Amino acid sequence: MSLTFDFVQPQPEPAADRVTLFADVILPLPLPKLYTYRVPFELNDQVVIGGRVIVQFGAKKTLSCIVAAVHETPPANYQAKYILEFIDDAPVVTQPQLKLFRWMADYYLCTLGEVINAALPAALKLSSESRVQLHPAFEVDTNPYPLSEQEQKIVDALSTGEEGKSMTFTEVGDLLGIASFHKYIKSLMQKDVVFLFEHLSDKYSPKVVKKVRLAHHYVAEAALEQLFTQLASKAKQLDVLMRYLQRVPVYQNEHANHKGMEKAALTSAPHLSPSAVNTLIKNGVLEQFDVIVSRFPMEDDEAANMHFTLSEAQQEAHDDIMRQFQEKDIVLLHGVTGAGKTEIYINLIQQALEGGGQVLYLLPEIALTAQIVTRLMRVFGSRLGVYHSKFSDNERVEVWNGVLSGRFQVVVGVRSSVFLPFDNLALLIVDEEHESSYKQYDPAPRYNAREVALMMANFQGAKTLLGSATPSVETYYQTRTGRYGLVSLTKRFGEAGLPEIELVDTRKSREQKTMLNHFTPELMQEMERKLAAKEQVILFQNRRGYAPFINCLDCGWIPKCKNCAVSLSYHKHAHELRCHYCGYHDRMPVECPACGSRNIKTVGFGTEKLEDDLKIMLPAASVQRMDLDTTRAKNSYQQIISDFEKQTTNVLVGTQMVTKGLDFANVSLVGIINADSIIHYPDFRAHERAFQMFVQVSGRAGRKGKKGKVIIQTGDPQQVIFDKVIRNDYLEFYEYEILQRREHGYPPFMRVIRLTVKHVDPVAAERAAIMLTQELVDRLGREAVLGPEAPYIFRIRNFYLQEITIKLSREHTVLRSAKADILESINLVRDHKDFKQARIAADVDPM
Repeated sequence: MSLTFDFVQPQPEPAADRVTLFADVILPLPLPKLYTYRVPFELNDQVVIGGRVIVQFGAKKTLSCIVAAVHETPPANYQAKYILEFIDDAPVVTQPQLKLFRWMADYYLCTLGEVINAALPAALKLSSESRVQLHPAFEVDTNPYPLSEQEQKIVDALSTGEEGKSMTFTEVGDLLGIASFHKYIKSLMQKDVVFLFEHLSDKYSPKVVKKVRLAHHYVAEAALEQLFTQLASKAKQLDVLMRYLQRVPVYQNEHANHKGMEKAALTSAPHLSPSAVNTLIKNGVLEQFDVIVSRFPMEDDEAANMHFTLSEAQQEAHDDIMRQFQEKDIVLLHGVTGAGKTEIYINLIQQALEGGGQVLYLLPEIALTAQIVTRLMRVFGSRLGVYHSKFSDNERVEVWNGVLSGRFQVVVGVRSSVFLPFDNLALLIVDEEHESSYKQYDPAPRYNAREVALMMANFQGAKTLLGSATPSVETYYQTRTGRYGLVSLTKRFGEAGLPEIELVDTRKSREQKTMLNHFTPELMQEMERKLAAKEQVILFQNRRGYAPFINCLDCGWIPKCKNCAVSLSYHKHAHELRCHYCGYHDRMPVECPACGSRNIKTVGFGTEKLEDDLKIMLPAASVQRMDLDTTRAKNSYQQIISDFEKQTTNVLVGTQMVTKGLDFANVSLVGIINADSIIHYPDFRAHERAFQMFVQVSGRAGRKGKKGKVIIQTGDPQQVIFDKVIRNDYLEFYEYEILQRREHGYPPFMRVIRLTVKHVDPVAAERAAIMLTQELVDRLGREAVLGPEAPYIFRIRNFYLQEITIKLSREHTVLRSAKADILESINLVRDHKDFKQARIAADVDPM
């Protein structure tokens, strides 16, 4: 079966004196090497490094890819195919980006194709799929070949509807209702009834607005008066014309008429008729035209130049940062929650822009971008771009192109923003630098945006400012060794003081039977008091859903995910059971499938249950929830935050989303519902994460002069970490934690790499992991390799897991050599005949 392409085919071989060019391209596939393609001679002048081209890969695949290099050396091991098509005449990926992407592939033990696949917005990639279409020469009446019943079904489907209709292979299979449909397509091709082609479509489409303007020959006053006379008896058309002239001053400004107005706006009033507009267009009074517009509304830059004055403490911190930037490229701003770090950031951004550079401002959560963009837009106007995953594909491409063109000089975004095509970066800000949200867990590249940002700034000669009230242990260690600068802000902005923190013993309340659902009487009374004073409350529970699981009280049955080794969580709103790992869901059972009992109860609680309970216990309060379930829609973060800012919501219940940098003036109480679940977690970072989370969520209280209070519910108030949280003593916490890390050989003293072996057969997974471990021990030594062992959740998405932990010296040469050994070991296992189906994922610097 041959494929035809609607591309320019290669021309005959060029003359001997012509230069033959070859291009190394990055295919968006997990391939270990680049592939080399031949550039058609007539397109030699069009090839650009960083531009997209279309190539044929294998027998049937057609892919878009990025040109990484252009040279005159043909590949030694294969005949280079021709590039089929050039998409771009200018780079969509810059040279600094290519350098960064190569570093990421090397550092994070993945392929360049995986980095490109993660970096490019989906709308910049081309989709390709084999399609079937009727042959142009085919005629039903004159066709000499008889068609089978199945073949006739295909022909009938292609004959109905618009001319040139085509179907994908999948659609043909669905039509016939059989799996082995390819023989019918092949038969139709041999009979010249259909042909097969590879259809590619550029997914990016600009936003187009229909506009209208007055025909140029009516702009003159005399012609316009004559037009009014002609329309005197046509009231609806006359109303439309009057509306246009009210909106567009054609007499004073002919250019205004040339720009026209949106067609939809012309009929926004109820008495104006769309059909009258179309009649005026048909009669040549109005002209309709299309305009490509930005998906991002342009702010009035004159109104956007908002100025503010830094406090004395902020100014001192700002000046100290600038002094340290003279000697160091990276500075940590360690400021207590509510110290006013954002105002310092804005001031530094303004200075960077005045110097002609670009700025990237990284935030860990989309929720934070929703709140801070409003503030930044008042200062930077249309120079500000926003980039995160809730944007549509087309919106992400507009930001990408806006950075390329220089339209967006400042970008605020989450971790994927490090992939944007900056080439003149002057300042990079990583706010809440300690956050685990900067880490990409799956798929590859499993990068940490903080580390990538530091390398990007290094490549472009930019300065980096890291900001946090609770810096990561690794970052603070770098300030102690002198590699990073350190600036401290120890007081809150304005009159605000740090909140009072109170520990409440849940065990005691349960023994005394004073617990109100999941709330201690102390927390409940404090909530009622704050709400009566018209103040707001934030409650933090690090588990979404209604209940972690359900069980039968008679036989003990607990529903499990069919794909993962976890119980299903109950979500009351959807009245279903869900797996938080693979997304599998099932109906809520009425009776136990094991014993038939109807005595099924929920166990534990999540944010959804807290929300439900509070609506009953505090009927006068408006309660809202912020977690993954309530923030799936594009603008849901913004709406929830807006409602809370306007105080239409009194109590906000949320997961870790509510702990990160949100700034609300009227919040005077924060409740941490179950602190123990965060502390007791099997990970060397558990205490660090707990300290950061408690301090960060506590920092949401009392930020604008009101005295804030934090109530932490725990069954073990004697935990060492609580004393440090109550005194907000980061330095004491750091000294305690760094000793533990040094003693047990964890970061920042050692580099950790975790390898996860996955297989659908648990025995094969274990055997592959044992073989990989032995290979690693032979190369790196027994002391460097821990495992293999099954993780706590040993099966996810039907794959059984085994983990191997590798600890390495931080010396660059040792690390580079060890990574080569790791890749070699992985490839040996993958090539083994028994483990062809095994998947091995490498996670460098796991969080």
